[in-house]
Parts: sequence; structure tokens; C-alpha cells
Amino acid sequence: MREELLQTLKLAVPLVLAELGWMAMGVVDTMFVGRVGAEAIGAVGLGTMVFYGIAICAAGVLLGLDTLVAQAFGAGDRQDYHRSLVAGVGMAVLMIPAVMGLVWTLERMLPQMGVNNEVVLATRPYLHALIWSTPPLLIYFALRRYLQALHIVRPVMITLVTANLVNLAGNWVLVLGHLGAPKLGAEGAGWATCLSRIYMAGALIFVLWRRDPEIFHIAWRPDTKRMWTLFKLGAPAAAQMAVEIGVFATVTVLVSRLNATALAGHQIALTTVSTTFMMPLGISSAAAVRVGFELGRGDKHAAARAGWTALALGAAVMSAAAIVLLAVPEAIARVFTPDVGVIAAAATILRVAAFFQLFDGLQIVVTGSLRGGGDTRTPMVCHLVGYWIIGLPLGAMLCFWRGLGAPGLWMGLSAGLIAIGIVLAAFWWRTAAEWSASANRSVRLLAL
Repeated sequence: MREELLQTLKLAVPLVLAELGWMAMGVVDTMFVGRVGAEAIGAVGLGTMVFYGIAICAAGVLLGLDTLVAQAFGAGDRQDYHRSLVAGVGMAVLMIPAVMGLVWTLERMLPQMGVNNEVVLATRPYLHALIWSTPPLLIYFALRRYLQALHIVRPVMITLVTANLVNLAGNWVLVLGHLGAPKLGAEGAGWATCLSRIYMAGALIFVLWRRDPEIFHIAWRPDTKRMWTLFKLGAPAAAQMAVEIGVFATVTVLVSRLNATALAGHQIALTTVSTTFMMPLGISSAAAVRVGFELGRGDKHAAARAGWTALALGAAVMSAAAIVLLAVPEAIARVFTPDVGVIAAAATILRVAAFFQLFDGLQIVVTGSLRGGGDTRTPMVCHLVGYWIIGLPLGAMLCFWRGLGAPGLWMGLSAGLIAIGIVLAAFWWRTAAEWSASANRSVRLLAL
């Protein structure tokens, strides 16, 4: 267990830092456009929601690379994981026009959705710039999943950290109009993000070339069979992401019907728990890689041990997060705003959120472990039921019928997440036991 913990930490720590670096980009964009005006802040917030709602689901399809590449790497089959890389890049290229088309369509529909006209006018140029980041973003996602599955994670972390510097410089020049550039406001933030993503894709292509030069001499013909296998693995993961994004977007819309203070408190709480979630998310990716690698080696005992180690690590960090949210919610809220009313609203929600931190960590780490074993459907079904059948209806009832407001909605989400965490943990217990029993039978047969 000690050796497995070290292996998991070597993967998880850089991936957690990479996820935090990913979030930092959005924070930097918001900080810079905040100097331009309220419409620019709204444009970045709305545009980001529109773009990421689609792009992240597309990226979810590529999560199947965790399974295919890690298992082939564990088996020592170099040709097979090269084929998976070709399939992943091919899938990314296929999804580029679909993502760009959907974003463009939604951008045209903003006025029909009742969005304030001034915000629409600021959002459109931002999205027009952001949409051109789709090709490098999806190529980056494919290369990142491939490198992670080969246990190459430090370059991924370094790329995200340095991409933040590119984004920071781009915002300084294009948003605020330095070095003779025009002051583009929200549109400038979109172009800065686009430039940072071109850098990210280019950096990982360079890493791939340095690590494995022969990769550029393999056959890059489309492998439709492997692409279909990747799609069957990744589509449920993408659907799970759509379920999560959809439920939190719906909750935000419902909270917006209350009052500005409740909405501000909700946004602060959502930003906070999204940040804490980055820790088990990185551990989940490490779990997928470690479990897939050990299964590829044919060692089911080690695969089960890898999953349990990641689960213990995820539970530890999220238990610590829960304690912090319970102990100092006002101090956390005060980082975002000096408004006493908003601080009180956010602190109440953060106390509610503290109760699902552990279970949120359990569910995402188990999701990664199961993905390493090739199971992406079980987590998708659990999230669909937990969020939309348990969490959201219960939250709406507590919010509007019981008069608990935004905390009531979060209580419903908490109940749904607790249910998801318990069910997935139980399912993992059974899966790991089956792997161990199968490994024991194989050992007995070999002994005979």
C-alpha cells in the first residue's frame, strides 16, 4: 500500500496542480475584465458557461483514452497505445466542427433566452474569439489523456502553469490595450484564452516529439474500429459531465429567481466547492491510470489495491476540505466580497456544502477507478439518478415549498451527492472484491 500510495501521489499531485491551473485561467480573465465594466464581467461569465458546457462534454468522449492507453501500456503493447492515440486525435478532429457549430448556434440564440441586450453585445465578440480555441483545445485534451495514461504528468502540469502566464500576458495586452494594442475588453480575454490554448496544444506536441519521436512516423490513417471503441467508452463519461453541468446550471437559474444576494452567495459557494473538487478530480485521473495499468499487466489484486489507495487519498483530502468549510465559511466568503449580506448567504451555503465534500470525493475517485477498468456507464447512471431524480427535486421542494431559499437547493444537491457517493463506493467494493477473487482463482489454477 505504501508503494502504491507513492505511485498514486506521483501522478495525482501534478494533475491536481494542473486542474487548479485550469481554474486559474478563468479567475485571471474575470480579474482583468473586471477593470473594464460590469457588462464585460457578465460577458465572460455567460460566454464561458456556453462554451465550456459544450467543449467539456466533447472532451469527456476522450476520457476513454485513460482506459485504452493505460491498459495497453501496462501490457507493454506499444503499437496498441499508438493506435489509441491516433483514434483519440481523429475523434478530436471529428468533434471540432460539431463543437464550433453548437457554440455558434447558442450564441445566436442568446437574445431569445432573455439575456440582457448589453450583455449579449459584449458576449458575442468574446465567443467569436473563444470559438477559434476549439481545435487546439480538443487536440490538447487528446494528447493530455494519452500522456497521463503513460504516467507522463509533469509536462502536463508545467504546460498548464506556463499557459497561465501566456493568458496573463494576453489579457494585459488585449483586454487593457497595452503595447499599442487596441483595448478589446471581453473580446481581448477571448483572444488571450485562444492564444494560451494554441500554446498548450503546441507544448504537448513538443513533449510528445521529445518523448517518442517515432510517433510521427506511424500510420495516421483513421482507425474507425478503435474510434468506435473509444466513443463507446467515452460517451457515457461525456453524458455524466452533461448531467453535472446541467444540474448546477439549473440550480443557478433557480437561485437567480430569489434575489441578488442569494445569487451572489451561491456563486461564491459554487466557486469554492469547484476549487476543492479539483483535488479529488486529479486523484481520480491518477486512479484511472493506475487501475488501467495494473489490469493491463494482468494483476487484478494490484488494480484493486490501486483503486482503494486512491479512494483513501480522496477521502482524506475531502475530509480536510469539509472541516475547513465548516470552520471558517465567513473567512472564505470574505475573500470574494466585503458585502455582509453576501458573506452571510455564502457562509450558510458553504456549511451545507461541507456535508457532501467527503462523498463528492468518493464518487469522483470511484468514477476514475471504474473508468480504468472500462466501466463508464455505472457512474453515469448513478449521477443521473442522484442529481436529477433525488437532488434537484428535493432541493426545489426545500427552496420554494419549505421556504429555505438557496440553502434548501444545496441541501437537495447534498442529499443527491451523498447518495451517489454511497452507491458508487458500494459498487467499487463489489468490483474490487470480484477482481481479488478472480486473481485468487487464477493463482490456485496456476498452482495446480
